[in-house]
Amino acid sequence: GWCTFAFVQHIDQGHYDGVQLDGLNFAIIGRTPEEMAKGNWTVGVITDQRASPEQQQAIVGIASGQAGGPMAPLGPLIGTFAGVESRPITFDKDGLRRATSIPEMLDQALEGVSGANGVEPIYLDNVAHPVSTRLGLAHGTRSHVHAFGIGWDETSGKNNGHFAPFNWQG
Repeated sequence: GWCTFAFVQHIDQGHYDGVQLDGLNFAIIGRTPEEMAKGNWTVGVITDQRASPEQQQAIVGIASGQAGGPMAPLGPLIGTFAGVESRPITFDKDGLRRATSIPEMLDQALEGVSGANGVEPIYLDNVAHPVSTRLGLAHGTRSHVHAFGIGWDETSGKNNGHFAPFNWQG
């Protein structure tokens, strides 16, 4: 089966090649025609419209894997790089809930599956995922993607989701 995905990241603190990235957001939007491991992905990057040209260039390098780091191994799976857009990106975090919006391109929300303490999600550990090796298990409550020729609307609440802090270096 195919997969449509949106990785949306908020950078609390970060820099690349002397360029500060603190407080910026970015999104990686993609679609795979078959199982992800078979490749031929279509991928695009959306940078925070508040970013300077230097910050946008740094974010695109990081998000596309061109700068190395965790995204670099995914490069061979990408068949079409669909481009870069600069848009306002909102990112909200409230307990086990996450939501993000990019006008006319993405509206997505998820809710973590509550763990034993009721405050933290159930975690998936030791996973091979570019964002983190530890993911908070969640379910998507809404996903609307209309970007880079990719269209998808899902509101059943039955799709998987996950979230995690990220610490990319490389």
